[in-house]
Amino acid sequence: MAKQNCWEHKKCGRNPGGAKVAELGVCPAATETRTSGVNGGKNGGRACWALRGTFCGGVAQGSFASKLASCTACSFYQQVKTEEGKTYVMAREILTRVA
Repeated sequence: MAKQNCWEHKKCGRNPGGAKVAELGVCPAATETRTSGVNGGKNGGRACWALRGTFCGGVAQGSFASKLASCTACSFYQQVKTEEGKTYVMAREILTRVA
């Protein structure tokens, strides 16, 4: 099975061409090219917890520090950590790419 990006897992519709783009805009995780390939994802699709402005659970998320608790409890975050195992790229490394 192919690795999913966050917008595929969450079915949020905020990816380019997604069903909710007109209403909510395109999510930064779907367009952040500096994180493409991280944890095997497209753009920021498997690094969303470290990106500012993602939209999860119906609420716009802010900075990494302000969303850390909710993101680490997220089923998608847990799935990525499990799938990547020893090759999991941690948030501090992701943040250096987007700083």
